[in-house]
Amino acid sequence: MSNMRTRTKICGITRAEDALAAVAAGTDAIGLVFYANSPRHVSIARATEIVSSLPPFVAKVGLFVNAEPASVREAIEKVRLDLLQFHGDEPPEYCEAFNFPYIKALRVRPELNLIQYATDFASAKALLLDAYLEGVAGGTGQVFDWGLIPPDLPKLIILAGGLNAGNIAEAIRKVRPYAVDVSGGVEREKGIKDAGKIAAFMRGVLDAGI
Repeated sequence: MSNMRTRTKICGITRAEDALAAVAAGTDAIGLVFYANSPRHVSIARATEIVSSLPPFVAKVGLFVNAEPASVREAIEKVRLDLLQFHGDEPPEYCEAFNFPYIKALRVRPELNLIQYATDFASAKALLLDAYLEGVAGGTGQVFDWGLIPPDLPKLIILAGGLNAGNIAEAIRKVRPYAVDVSGGVEREKGIKDAGKIAAFMRGVLDAGI
């Protein structure tokens, strides 16, 4: 995979103008958070409005945390998502029940067996590796120890957790992930993106040269 360019996802989009700024900077995907406890939460109506503003060839990812299956299905149908992202304690059977492409987020800590997770979630399109912070489902703004990622992990890796324009090139060179995922690192305030920070982040991805 090292000869492929690193894909990017700008997550926690709450406004159409932020989605368009992300697209203008060259992102591959935008993330919509359907989790009420998140400061970046969007309603189905708002998400639909954001998606309707997008040009073609931009993936729409819906993020859920231990959600009721009915609410996931509603988002798939009404928002016309392309990919599901499960950020809670969802077991493989739950993730597979929607018959829809998904990625599974894991909050990395030393005692977590990532190889076992890759086996358990063999049906996932990729594993998203995020920082662990007690009681926080994601969007911690913290970087985890990339050395905890096994070099032989048999799954595509999406790297998240505390990424920003200042550390993204180093992160890509060290981890060589399939994709990177950023939210807080390109924000002016929680839920409001900064077009300049998005552009700087995307330049950092290109600067990594991978």
